[in-house]
Amino acid sequence: MPSVALPAELAHVEAWVFDLDNSLYPHTTDLFALVDVRMRDYVCRLLDCSPEEGHRIQKGFFHKHGTTLSGLMAEHGVDPHDFLSYVHDIDMARLTADPDLVAALDRLPGRKFVFTNGDESYARRVLDRIGLANAFDGMHDIHTMDYVPKPDPSAYAKLCARLDIDPAKAMFADDMARNLVPAKALGMVTIWVDNGSEQAGHTHVPDHIDYRTTDIARWLHEILGDPA
Repeated sequence: MPSVALPAELAHVEAWVFDLDNSLYPHTTDLFALVDVRMRDYVCRLLDCSPEEGHRIQKGFFHKHGTTLSGLMAEHGVDPHDFLSYVHDIDMARLTADPDLVAALDRLPGRKFVFTNGDESYARRVLDRIGLANAFDGMHDIHTMDYVPKPDPSAYAKLCARLDIDPAKAMFADDMARNLVPAKALGMVTIWVDNGSEQAGHTHVPDHIDYRTTDIARWLHEILGDPA
């Protein structure tokens, strides 16, 4: 691969870390809505409650614990494998490959990783559908986080230790701005994928965001010096 001259402020980056859902594919795909319904149904089945109450409880877990799974484990002792197998049993047909993103990641120098609060088997299915099955050098999922999800700082520490990432030479992109705070604290370059997803929300802290883009593929082509 020909050498790529990155902008001076990014020339030190050796590890590129990407969130998965609503970051590596458009939030307008609304894939997570399918997972969201399955999570609500799991809660309803577990607690024998109405769909409305299940939705309320699920969202309460998300806001209190970071993920629905963390709340269910903490408050109801749920087996994470059982939960993840159920909620990720969805149709991936609405996902399609983004040739611009595939090309940009192929040209991007250094190591590339996925950092997701989902599990690896689900992430592999997503990556296969969007044409990125072989684009990454490794993955850090909810199992390897010991079920303590982003944005808990321990998840980031485990990521760096397990994949031998120097955070001072790393970049992290996520559509949830709050997930960038621990990354920035470690010294990573941070990118908010501000694509209008519900998860991006209202909690972004500008001091912890180095770059902001509505489209990660476009941003990558810009730093790679490719034509717009």
